[in-house]
Amino acid sequence: MNFKIKKVAVLGAGVMGAQIACHFANIGIQVLLLDIAPKELDEKEIKLGLDMNHPQVKNRITNQLFTRTLKLKPDPLYKKSFAKRIKLGNFDDDLPKIADCDWVIEVVVENLEIKKSLYEKIELYRKTNSLITTNTSGIPIQILTQDRSENFKQYFCGTHFFNPPRYLKLLEIIPTRETKQEVVDFLNYYGERFLGKSVVECKDTPAFIANRVGIYSMMSVVHLMEEMDFSVQEIDKLTGLIIGRPKSATFRTCDVVGLDTLVFVAQNLQKVLINDESKSTFQVPESILKMMELKWLGSKTKQGFYKKVKGENGQSEILSLNLDTFGYDAKQKLKIPEFEKAKALPELTMRIKSLISGNSKVNLFYQKLFFGLFAYISNRIPEITDDLCKIDEAMSAGFAWEIGPFEIWDSLGLEKTVPQMEQLGLKPAKWIYEMMENKTKFYQLKDGLSQFYDIDSKAHKTIPGSEQFISLKNIRSSQTLWKNEGCSILNLGDGIINLEFHTKMNTIGSEIIQGINKAIELTEESYRALIISNEGDNFSAGANIGLVFMLAIEQEYEELDMVVRTFQNTMLKLKYASFPVIAAPHNMALGGGCEISMHCDKVIAHAETYMGLVELGVGVIPAGGGSKEFALRLSKEIQTDDVRINRFRDKFLTIGQAKVSSSAWEAFDLGYLRKDVDEIVVSKKHQLKYAKQAALLMLEKGYIPPIPPKDIKVLGKEGLGLVYSGADGMQVGNFISEYDKHLSIELGKVLSGGELNEPSLVSENYLLNLERKAFVKLCQQKKTLERMQSLLQKGKILRN
Repeated sequence: MNFKIKKVAVLGAGVMGAQIACHFANIGIQVLLLDIAPKELDEKEIKLGLDMNHPQVKNRITNQLFTRTLKLKPDPLYKKSFAKRIKLGNFDDDLPKIADCDWVIEVVVENLEIKKSLYEKIELYRKTNSLITTNTSGIPIQILTQDRSENFKQYFCGTHFFNPPRYLKLLEIIPTRETKQEVVDFLNYYGERFLGKSVVECKDTPAFIANRVGIYSMMSVVHLMEEMDFSVQEIDKLTGLIIGRPKSATFRTCDVVGLDTLVFVAQNLQKVLINDESKSTFQVPESILKMMELKWLGSKTKQGFYKKVKGENGQSEILSLNLDTFGYDAKQKLKIPEFEKAKALPELTMRIKSLISGNSKVNLFYQKLFFGLFAYISNRIPEITDDLCKIDEAMSAGFAWEIGPFEIWDSLGLEKTVPQMEQLGLKPAKWIYEMMENKTKFYQLKDGLSQFYDIDSKAHKTIPGSEQFISLKNIRSSQTLWKNEGCSILNLGDGIINLEFHTKMNTIGSEIIQGINKAIELTEESYRALIISNEGDNFSAGANIGLVFMLAIEQEYEELDMVVRTFQNTMLKLKYASFPVIAAPHNMALGGGCEISMHCDKVIAHAETYMGLVELGVGVIPAGGGSKEFALRLSKEIQTDDVRINRFRDKFLTIGQAKVSSSAWEAFDLGYLRKDVDEIVVSKKHQLKYAKQAALLMLEKGYIPPIPPKDIKVLGKEGLGLVYSGADGMQVGNFISEYDKHLSIELGKVLSGGELNEPSLVSENYLLNLERKAFVKLCQQKKTLERMQSLLQKGKILRN
């Protein structure tokens, strides 16, 4: 695979094209983004006296579409400045520039003739052996290259990104009969390693894999709602997080994606499917067609299955559509016993088992939903793929299902579910009965690698590519060295061990502190390096504030001081251990999770890491060494007298405003990550393996632990003066409350090193004492306790 991707052309600057361009810019690629030129001047251009050949006119459509994309939330870019990597243009003037591009991606309207016409022009300019791919999801890939040259066909492939491309991890690869295998191999490799995607190779069938199964599942829900007389709100309660689907569930997802999109795909499938036993499921009900007529398409038209209105009290409220009356009803507090029973169970598979067990209306809904899905996916093999693991991967990465349908089916058991399916008139494929005869499961673990059942060979095969990364899930049973209720220590081999958190949202309490100390002890005795990483939804949402609140409300201040001191001492042990310590955070790394990362020798952060010291939002300051680390890093940054106040202000505002990075790149700008030390990886799958390689490299170079500094420069009253004046100004302007001003001053005292008369040199322990005393002092304040209690009641911070 000798492809070198330095420059990519994206043809089509609509919702998907512009976001795909942004994601290539995210990873450092130069991008040429083109779209059509206008056919006439607009009013503004006429007033300016421009003609049709003016660049401002020719690029107007591309500029407008790209500007709209940059305003999207969530942000398509890791960092705003990355937009500079994207050059804009139009097909008329700039298409010849694709001659400089290594990969051309077509993302124009889903119209066969328009695409073919564009391909004819692409053929004139693309360089030989450059990649050419399409993002189409509605047109057979094979027919797109008719009349194209042999070289064009050999380097052509479908690359179906999911919206939004930065956040949804699925990339479907759809080769034609002429596509070179080396092109397919490269797209798999590049998509996973560079773009951070879960890459699934698909057959060229209608809607490929994810949309075929995903739209089937959504349409099943719609039909079951009508058949069983559920409301929109009830369905979304039943089909969200409780069964491992996104929080937006079914109809909120429809509103976000757009009802027209769902209907377009469903109607297209209903039209083109021939040998699909469930073809009727894609028939769009009359109620949905009526919504289409009314233009109630969701977020884009301000109403769909839900509608946001102003209530009588002036507060916004969300109403849900009543499909019987076509009016909107106020939100109800739904109490569904089956839901409440399942909600108490800790694991998804246990919840689903509970939900399908019984004879109630809700139980029957779940039986029809899951058993229908099981029958459908079994009958799609080998039509849409030969490998069942690809269906699971596609649904997890493309539709954000927590686990795939075959994995769910495995947990329920074929011998129990198939008879129930038959009672409902649902018949799985013949190969399922063969598996039952052989008492075989869809998945198994062997030598730490996940294997799937291969239908052709009737044997298990290792999931392709799984040997290229480390899965904690796959080695827990064989490589656990020690564990408690909150964390586990696993052997990664080569003298490297991993500390894995598994509390709720990986919040940090006594179990994790115990685990960190045990991991340090084990590594000192028998191993060479320690990595702190996990496979939870978040690295860590921070310290257990519920415990802090309990100690504070009971006025156990000495014990609270001891808890904070223990955390601080543990962080120092991490920082000055005699071996390399690496943190590999992902998603939320807040509060204590951020502090753990800041005390490691190196951070290998996933690109989607949202890092921040957010304690001021709770009414305290960072006291696990976070405030101290910011003072220490400020000391290193101070170069001259004319910048030190600016640097102090930046550090103070980062903590004072509880800033959280929107990506790992922004974490560098905010000071949570170090530009000369820490690194970012885009592939979550490969993060842990890379962290292990980094640890081995540190050992190979000859690791020497850092020496505790005693010369940390703090500004004393010079810094405090800035804090006092700034806080006073903010309070006078009614931007902060009197209590927020008090919090700011306490933070300022720590970052300034206290009320020292002049800039001075201090030690880490001096700063740790300041932050700990400030933390305990703030926990004695009535306003802090009120803020903690309010947030705990709202569920915004976790209870014990």
